[in-house]
Amino acid sequence: MHRDDTAQAAAARGWTLLVPLKPLALAKSRLVPAAGRELRSGLALAFAQDTVAAALDCPAVEGVVIVTDDPRAGAELAALGARIVPDAPGAGLNAALEHGEAVVRSGQPGRPGAPVAALNADLPALRPLELARVLDAARAHRRAFLADAAGIGTTLLAASGGAALAPAFGGASRARHLRSGAVEITLSGVDSVRRDVDTGADLAAALALGVGPHTLRTSAASPA
Repeated sequence: MHRDDTAQAAAARGWTLLVPLKPLALAKSRLVPAAGRELRSGLALAFAQDTVAAALDCPAVEGVVIVTDDPRAGAELAALGARIVPDAPGAGLNAALEHGEAVVRSGQPGRPGAPVAALNADLPALRPLELARVLDAARAHRRAFLADAAGIGTTLLAASGGAALAPAFGGASRARHLRSGAVEITLSGVDSVRRDVDTGADLAAALALGVGPHTLRTSAASPA
């Protein structure tokens, strides 16, 4: 196969989603006031389970790679069909994503140009077809991102055509991704892809959208 043909074949493949997940004991600390310390880690896992299940049902997605060192989360998410990659750098969110990207793109012949996208693990209301719309829009650009519901952070960052992901998640990441040259995706009607959950108010908004079964069951035990 010629080089141009190889690039076109890579571009035609479905997306591989990279989902970073910190140890459950450390995850979602801002939910403590609403959910309590005991339930917080269970909610973090439930969010990830519903996110991954919806992502795997998305027609634009070829596979989901979870970057985590948490054994419980790894086992539960592998059971859904995700691939688990240890967080070898252990240096935070962006380093974990770069590691996952390297694993995906170096793991098989012909994969250097494979389209990859970083997706937050806390999107419990995620709808597969809304995710497909976002990923289809991302294909028009080498790097593109979707801002969160608050318009400050980022819930998805995509790279195709051999472009490096170059993640800059954390805090006001929307501005950093814009400065890096990534194109902002401004679709309407994709609220489920933008609704990440960090606080009790975020969880209430996600519940109003309609969350997946793991979050619905776990949140029923919340005192909030």
